[in-house]
Amino acid sequence: MNDLLIVGGGPIGATLALLLRDSGIRYRVLDARPPDAHGAPDRTLALSYNARLLFERIGIWRLLDRVSAIEEIDVSQKGGFGMARLSARDVGVPALGYVIHYAELQRALDDALARSGVDIVFGQRVEHVRTSADEAVIEIADGADAQSARLIAIADGSGDVLPDLRRRKVDYRQRAVIGHVECDAPQRNVAFERFTSDGPVALLPDGGAYALVWTTTPERATLLRVQGDADFLAALQRHFGDRVGRFTTIRDRNAFPLSLQFASAVAGPRWVVLGNAAQALHPIAGQGFNLGLRDVWTLAQAINDVPGTDIGSAHCLDAYVRARRTDRWAGMLATHGLVGLFANDHPLLSGARGLGLTLLDAVPPLKRALTRAMQNGIR
Repeated sequence: MNDLLIVGGGPIGATLALLLRDSGIRYRVLDARPPDAHGAPDRTLALSYNARLLFERIGIWRLLDRVSAIEEIDVSQKGGFGMARLSARDVGVPALGYVIHYAELQRALDDALARSGVDIVFGQRVEHVRTSADEAVIEIADGADAQSARLIAIADGSGDVLPDLRRRKVDYRQRAVIGHVECDAPQRNVAFERFTSDGPVALLPDGGAYALVWTTTPERATLLRVQGDADFLAALQRHFGDRVGRFTTIRDRNAFPLSLQFASAVAGPRWVVLGNAAQALHPIAGQGFNLGLRDVWTLAQAINDVPGTDIGSAHCLDAYVRARRTDRWAGMLATHGLVGLFANDHPLLSGARGLGLTLLDAVPPLKRALTRAMQNGIR
């Protein structure tokens, strides 16, 4: 029997596997994808500075070529006063965060797993997980033999393989229109978050261009996906303004619905859910993936803190749940609160937002505290 089975070899599951490679425990990664599938090449992730430190620790940061630093974040609201600019200099780090392509990160993680000799089996689609007091058993599709472990870590993005896992969903009735845009002004490693009555518009540095995340209504998202490039760029210019100059090109357009989804419990008898399987957040503050990495780091510590025979025990999982409770709920509630606060065009709220942004920009200790919370989470 294995000590641990990790369901899902994406960035969350692969990072956990690499953190445990010197732990001496018996574990295996089961991944449904083929070995040469690395994900959509146009999808981007926002990483915190602490995420970089984690990836340096497991030896993959130096393998990443297309990484764009976020040295400053410009925050403003459309149609109202107030703005704030957060800077890496304020907290003494080289960057507040980074933008990376999902496929490149996955490729680097897969290479590191192969070099480390981690036991990963591709093409293994898990259908069901059943647990008892002593072990968890994974049933594999296509008649493959079942596998057992002291603990099952679910990092498949959904947690659907756990039949009794209850997930709650808050539908924001919004869509995110994504793509890559270029401007006639140079990109200077500044990320922009502009709040509008439809929702936030984010521009994240990505090479010489920006990764765009435009939150809007479902009806407008449908139109924005299909209209010509010139009309799309004109609509974006009107909506965002000229803070980055004139938009000149758009590519890789897509759209997806936005919601908050979270598991009512992140651990149970012989199982734990991580990353999006535990909580999937609105992208408004770019915190979802970083929250998942903190899940992984904490679980690796909890596993390393107990003897091998205690992995997956109530003692081990209770320690994990306690360690993650405050940060997890604070991240979800803060993100959810921002969606409500900045997606309402009531004049009183607009004035309050403007005052808040002005105070944030004018009070250095408050700005530093917010910046550190974005990097470290809330303990």
